[in-house]
Amino acid sequence: MDPIMFRLFGIDIHWYSVLILIGIVLGIILLEREAKRFKYPKDLIFNICFWAIIIGIIGARLYYVIFNFSYYKNNLLEIFAIWNGGLAIHGGIIAGVLTVLFFAKKYHLNFLKLLDMAVPSLILAQAIGRWGNFFNGEAHGIATTYAELKNLRIPEFIIDGMNIGGIYYLPTFYFESLWCLLGFIILLIIRRMKYIKIGATTCIYLMWYSFGRFFIEAWRTDSLMLGGFKVAQIISAILFIAGLGYLIYLSRKGKYENLYNDINEKRVVKKEKK
Repeated sequence: MDPIMFRLFGIDIHWYSVLILIGIVLGIILLEREAKRFKYPKDLIFNICFWAIIIGIIGARLYYVIFNFSYYKNNLLEIFAIWNGGLAIHGGIIAGVLTVLFFAKKYHLNFLKLLDMAVPSLILAQAIGRWGNFFNGEAHGIATTYAELKNLRIPEFIIDGMNIGGIYYLPTFYFESLWCLLGFIILLIIRRMKYIKIGATTCIYLMWYSFGRFFIEAWRTDSLMLGGFKVAQIISAILFIAGLGYLIYLSRKGKYENLYNDINEKRVVKKEKK
């Protein structure tokens, strides 16, 4: 596949960058609609999104570079060429969550509720962004055959794109994108449940994405490694356990306690000094 979508005034516009941008825009729209339901100031939510996205992208890139430093130490300028791929979602999640935590502390907001509002947007952006890997010819799985791909009922254009150098590969990006899209639908449904507690949607996101990523990562051939282990599988296992543990903790709370859909929650938004 050609990684370049089109050229504008001599500048190459990459599919990878455009798809990430589409995911971000749709995610922000979705988040702002949810925040409006709870009467959060639109400018505040946009400000949080802006910095969480910027710092998240930096975190995703740094995470990837750190685990590939043996290559980048001799190619320092390529650290900035993110349009060629190389954003590790776990690094982005960590950086983004820390950014949201900073704003939650600064403006006296409920940190977990902010995450609950954001995770459906995040997993939707992940589902869309994974297609950038398709056009870059990366994040694919082990070698396979055309017949096996057909048996999996994978669309023909994806099969053609997975023919790299005359060898067919498993489209793990496609599996993960579908997994994230299904997770997006599930999170939207769960978030509207009457007695869902603050923090539960985030826990389910961590469990859902981590479970799928753990097994999909086993097929990938370009994984970040730590010793003889795949980093994404290690982090996925940790996040799954953390999500499950906190979900169990929430289940022990009273039925009407700490409900996410309580639109009359008491909240103090600390204003910035001018």
